[in-house]
Amino acid sequence: MNPNSRSGLPPGYSLHDGYVSVPDYLHLRSVSGLSSKTISQANAVSTGSWYGCYITYEEPGKESLPIGMGRIIGDGGWYFHIADMAVHPEHQRKGLGDVILKALLWKIHNESPEDGEPYITLFADEAGRKLYYKNGFVDSAPGQLGMAWRA
Repeated sequence: MNPNSRSGLPPGYSLHDGYVSVPDYLHLRSVSGLSSKTISQANAVSTGSWYGCYITYEEPGKESLPIGMGRIIGDGGWYFHIADMAVHPEHQRKGLGDVILKALLWKIHNESPEDGEPYITLFADEAGRKLYYKNGFVDSAPGQLGMAWRA
């Protein structure tokens, strides 16, 4: 899906390229059930990412607020990792996560080199797995197993 398309967005919602503010980033992570991060960690999101997008919702007569986000970290050549997929609980079950994920995948497929396949990864919590399966992701185990370093 072309991210410039409003396809899939209910009335009042808009998709944007870029990143939410640091306070909005921390808030969206918190309310959507993702692990908490510090302000210093959140400050690095926009400079340490390859691409990001977010969705805002505007109620009539009120200020537009960011209610969903996602981003890609990677080298822009072959390796892309989708991170920070989050939608505010009050706006879930409206297809907004699907719109964000499709926008991220569109960006990868349209801006990565044409002479090779991009390697796209993500870590999926239980709540997001149905969305990722629907969009072509598969479990990488047993051939590969995601790992995290713990000090």
